[in-house]
Amino acid sequence: MAFTLQTPLYATISSSSSSAASSSSSITRSSSFSFLRSTPPPTLIFNFNNNSFPRIRASSTDTVITELDAVSSFSEIVPDTVIFDDFQKFPPTAATVSSSLILGICGLPDTIFRNAVEMALADSECYGLEDNARLSCFAAKALVNIGSDMTKLVPGRVSTEVDARLAYDTPGIIRKVHDLLKLYNDSNVPHDRLLFKIPATWQGIEAARLLESEGIQTHLTFVYSFAQAAAAAQAGASVIQIFVGRVRDWARNHSDDKEIESAKLNGEDPGLALVTKAYNYIHKYGHKSKLMAAAVRNKQDLFSLLGVDYIIAPLKVLQSLKESVASPDEKYSFVRRLSPQSAGRYVFSDEELIKWDQMSLANAMGPAAVQLLTSGLDGYADQAKRVEDLFGKIWPPPNV
Repeated sequence: MAFTLQTPLYATISSSSSSAASSSSSITRSSSFSFLRSTPPPTLIFNFNNNSFPRIRASSTDTVITELDAVSSFSEIVPDTVIFDDFQKFPPTAATVSSSLILGICGLPDTIFRNAVEMALADSECYGLEDNARLSCFAAKALVNIGSDMTKLVPGRVSTEVDARLAYDTPGIIRKVHDLLKLYNDSNVPHDRLLFKIPATWQGIEAARLLESEGIQTHLTFVYSFAQAAAAAQAGASVIQIFVGRVRDWARNHSDDKEIESAKLNGEDPGLALVTKAYNYIHKYGHKSKLMAAAVRNKQDLFSLLGVDYIIAPLKVLQSLKESVASPDEKYSFVRRLSPQSAGRYVFSDEELIKWDQMSLANAMGPAAVQLLTSGLDGYADQAKRVEDLFGKIWPPPNV
């Protein structure tokens, strides 16, 4: 995740991480991580999210403008999936640390972050706690150790996942963020380098409102409806993330969501329409939130979103953009689709301009948002449980 902060960069960690290792000599390698090597390598999503990415630029001469150059002049473009060896092509400028990242680190034979996990499991502060509390303590230490190392590798913000099992517990979310922030403080990581990634339930949105009032930056995810986006903007969330492709996938197989059916009747793609509407709301009414479009599947998606704050794009799309020269006879014209000016002309209904609360949000979220949010929470919760189960099996580590 890196932006002035930019949107999250998702990277798959490769066992040959020489390019990443050479970029940061400050991260210590550990030679005794064999106790983690027995875990089969899971699929790893390495979320790089943030609000201060410098724009990605393709290599070009003074006379050649690539499509990547062209689109980067409108939005911050962030790679969705990269291998560490690809950092020279699309270097991450921000990052997200998550349970899936921990699982990936534990399943790889060689990674520059192995020491961060090993040190978490060797932290005696967790030893005296009961079983579940001890495993949760190890997981929090591992997240922060990795996140602290990330701040040495990327110039932008690091977003830290908050346990999805707390998604419907506002005080629990706030306590967890405070606990994580204290650990970051102990590692001397400045607050302005951090985001905390929270599911966009009503309880998560309310937690974001309270945390932002304390000056703690939040990143609301699993936004699948306008009501969620508007409520998150009213709460002052620093980053709001919408998954374009997931909304489209749901719409292909269902027909009982009012918001999605309205977009279809207007001849619009439901995912793109949701991003457009959320962007217009944020910019028309002066909210501070930055909007992040994720799950972008192809060039046309990207072209249709030019002007949104951040776009997370698949590596294959970025590679195609980088290899293509922008010319006047391009099929798609490189024009800004979203802007504060166009947002000012957008007309919202009275029902959309309410002060959102728990009841109005629940009533406005259609089946698409409910089902997609539930599915996302289940996946994140399962990953968090898998991390704790793994730590329970391998603790105590060798020589402890």
